[in-house]
Amino acid sequence: MASQGTAYRTRATEMRIEPKASMAATCAAVDLGASSSRVFIAGLDGDRISLREAARFETPLVRDASVAATEVIREAIIDGRLEPGRRLKEEELARELGISRTPIREALLMLQAEGLVDAIPNRGAMVRVHNADDLEDLYQLRALLEGYAARRAGTRITDDQVAELSASCDRFDALDSETELRELVRENMVFHSTILEIAGSSRLAAMVRRVIELPLVYRSYIWYSPDQKRISGHYHRQIVTALTSRDAERAELIMKEHVFEARDLLVAHLRANPGT
Repeated sequence: MASQGTAYRTRATEMRIEPKASMAATCAAVDLGASSSRVFIAGLDGDRISLREAARFETPLVRDASVAATEVIREAIIDGRLEPGRRLKEEELARELGISRTPIREALLMLQAEGLVDAIPNRGAMVRVHNADDLEDLYQLRALLEGYAARRAGTRITDDQVAELSASCDRFDALDSETELRELVRENMVFHSTILEIAGSSRLAAMVRRVIELPLVYRSYIWYSPDQKRISGHYHRQIVTALTSRDAERAELIMKEHVFEARDLLVAHLRANPGT
């Protein structure tokens, strides 16, 4: 994977996201601090150019302003900068990103279709709020979908892909759940995304994405204790063991158990703390 990534900067923090394959030649630096008014794309040479200027280049991220805006707003929702219930004002977002309201409107419609945004009559758009019952239902779907992905992977996986998953397990185990939360979340996503890729179904991957991002919106990883992190790591290892032996049925079963374990943690927390 390329060393460059997408950096979403606020005034206090910076998070780097590994680029997708189509973005390997370019990295994007998106400045969302309160004092900023433009989106800048940082090329490999380090030069900063505006979103409007970058549109002249064959950069996948900014070829379409609405796609770029969707990515930026989605990441802000997922990493908690735009929390559940937060109003999303077109004019304010357009000013922050230095683009017109039209691509912002299109971006919010796309995010609404993904289930991350709600349109409220007479109030506009807001980050969608889910209750514990909603999330329990979504986790049931996620268990079915990711279980099926693990089963498919068990019939397709190569030795090199087994090694790739094992390396992800090593990186996950080496992280500190108290001081390296973002890295922990990223590595967990790498593991699950790799299995989806091995499964070889773009339709399945698109469906899983819609239910896998919501726990991040609710920042469930913040409540993970070191013991819970070890449990997740154990499930990852067991899934790899099943895939190594090409036991597709067992890989599916363990993946479902892994998802249900995560569901129980998130739902129990939300029911005990309904205001969070």
